[in-house]
Amino acid sequence: MLTLTKTKEDIMELLRNIGKYAKELTKIGVNLIAFGIVVEILFKGAEIPFWPNISVVDNIMGILGGLSNEGLIGLVGAFILYHFLKKDDY
Repeated sequence: MLTLTKTKEDIMELLRNIGKYAKELTKIGVNLIAFGIVVEILFKGAEIPFWPNISVVDNIMGILGGLSNEGLIGLVGAFILYHFLKKDDY
């Protein structure tokens, strides 16, 4: 008979693995955003065949504008987001 009981260590290992995957996906996302900013700055106004018709810089400016409209709450949110992305050891 197969039992499906998990020990606390097994569950913690699973959660650590999920955290590692999330961290790596976040790194990929941040790198894609940085790449988008560089491409948009270098080729502004030119049609780039492999890049969708989006403006990364305008989207980031919109997010920052929305945070600044919220005052102190937006500043605290930006601070927390920055520290989540900056943190290397989870």
